[in-house]
Amino acid sequence: MLFKQINGTYSLLYRFILYFLGASFLVRLGLLVIAAGKAQLTFVAVLEIFGKGLLFDLGVAVFFCTPYAIYLLLLPVKWSSSVFNKVITYTAFFLATLITLFSFFAEFTFWQEFESRFNFIAVDYLIYTYEVVNNINESYPLPLLIGSMFAITLAVLFVFQKKKFFTRTFKGSTGFLLRLTISGCIIITGLFYAFLIKNTFAEQGRNRYQDELSKAGIYSFFAAFKNNEINYDQFYKLIDKNKAFNVVRDQLADSNTEFLNSGLSIERRITGNGIAKTPNVIMVTIESFSADFMEHFGNANKLTPILDSLAGKSVFFTDMYATGTRTVRGMEALSLSIPPSPGSSIVRRPDNDNLTTIGYLFQQNGYKTGFFYGGDGYFDNMNMFFGNNGYMVTDKRRNTFIKDNFKAPRNTIPDSSVHFKNAWGICDEDLYDAVIKDADTKALQKKPFYDFVMTTSNHRPYTYPEGKIDISSGSGRDGAVKYTDYAIGQFLKKAKQRPWFANTVFIFVADHCANSAGKNEIDIAKYHIPAFIYNLPNQSPVSVPVMCSQIDLYPTLFHLLNWSYSSNLYGQDVLSNHYIPRILVGTYQKLGYLKNDTFIVLSPQQKVELLQYNKVKNEQLPIYKDSRGLIEEAVANYQTAYYLFKNGGLKQAR
Repeated sequence: MLFKQINGTYSLLYRFILYFLGASFLVRLGLLVIAAGKAQLTFVAVLEIFGKGLLFDLGVAVFFCTPYAIYLLLLPVKWSSSVFNKVITYTAFFLATLITLFSFFAEFTFWQEFESRFNFIAVDYLIYTYEVVNNINESYPLPLLIGSMFAITLAVLFVFQKKKFFTRTFKGSTGFLLRLTISGCIIITGLFYAFLIKNTFAEQGRNRYQDELSKAGIYSFFAAFKNNEINYDQFYKLIDKNKAFNVVRDQLADSNTEFLNSGLSIERRITGNGIAKTPNVIMVTIESFSADFMEHFGNANKLTPILDSLAGKSVFFTDMYATGTRTVRGMEALSLSIPPSPGSSIVRRPDNDNLTTIGYLFQQNGYKTGFFYGGDGYFDNMNMFFGNNGYMVTDKRRNTFIKDNFKAPRNTIPDSSVHFKNAWGICDEDLYDAVIKDADTKALQKKPFYDFVMTTSNHRPYTYPEGKIDISSGSGRDGAVKYTDYAIGQFLKKAKQRPWFANTVFIFVADHCANSAGKNEIDIAKYHIPAFIYNLPNQSPVSVPVMCSQIDLYPTLFHLLNWSYSSNLYGQDVLSNHYIPRILVGTYQKLGYLKNDTFIVLSPQQKVELLQYNKVKNEQLPIYKDSRGLIEEAVANYQTAYYLFKNGGLKQAR
């Protein structure tokens, strides 16, 4: 009876699986021929490559066929030969075949550049579609390529039509129970792959090329999308691990620092220089706020009177740089004090719970920690990250049908407290009111608190409550910036009326700049952000003109609070006599390290660029000099940070 279904209702589905397995075999064979000189092939290795490859190829084929298997399960037998079914079936077959053919072609071009199956670089390419399409158009005759893909797809469709696979499917009369059995097996197989077969199964060998040949491109693509990372060890320049950690430890060494472990660790004990202070701390992370919005940095539009006034009342960092160009990258830097790693932020990655976050260090000192967001923190995995790292989450819930899956409790800002909202969330004023209300409650409990507040108003569509400032809502970025500044002023005005204000430190810092695009691939000027530590007890206002990174903010604050603590933070105390200015900046793929005027850029294929940076002209020019020591510093920071995260070195002490 099962054989009958192979030539009946499920005829087309089974044949599509066979087509995909055969085509995938030829792709793997072609890549194996290309990589034969580097893959150190043996008979056993070839068997393993094609054996594992078949396993992954079958998984991809099942994923493609699962929607159609569900469709066949639900389609009444009497509709098998209907026009409706024919239109759906022909369309689905054409699109599935076209997608697979494009992916097979892309695998060869991707291998030529990276000698790898698809990874997060391929995922990254989807973000930069314009650049990628133009690159393909310049590298290949795009009309001919697209035409060829359509022609081959039509040829495959013609063969299937000639073999009467469509006809047999349309004449199928399989009963519901048998359809349930067959479709159920396909669905269960798909779930088996989704939850149990990880792409890392192909990464157990001693030869990287053999591992990559064992993979399936589409399977690897979605695994990379899920894991949100590029494997640093595989694609970037490396130095000896022990040497890398020694380089970083030398950078982090200070007169008040004692390293707790030797070898592959940066954990150390930092001793404060006086009586520790434990004020409340509220950090406002300002969405997309470039330093050049402020009059202090030359803006003549008078958009930020509040923040400009704070410059003379705070510990004001005038030469600080964000680590990335996304909110989650700023969150990573400000919560983990770690260099950016290739791919997406740790905030969005698996296994990012129970880390030694800044919040954890506050918790160790008796603080209650909270995360506040004006939108739904389900977005970008924010709630999961902060909730699973011990922060009380407060946001404006939208996805009520999604069950929370993190340890900490979650508060939802009630509709009655919302006076304005847009696509991203509630306005900053409403968010600050929620922060103040929560602070009132915690202050009554006589325990210090630390809050991480993430704003949303300075974001497209640039809308905010009318009548607050002299620029109409929705008219552009200037209005959003001015409203953002106005809301900060209202926040501080209300906070000053609270009894807890005198013992509360306020930090204002950007998550990233408003626009990262510039004349260079990593335009350093587009990473320049303002940062303020305001209302610090017994601290005179001071300007800190030293070049520093977002990751240095909290180590500097802890120094000002005279804290003694154990740390595996990469950030440094900017006010220390031992501090040597350097910054770490990155995109999804490129990782930059600037020290003095020398800029090192690390990128896939173990590439290293050496550039001279002219800050006045915002110019980067290639230089040729012996900079091995500086290159090793750059590599060491990124290599060890990746190693620690992947091997549990950032987890909380047990």
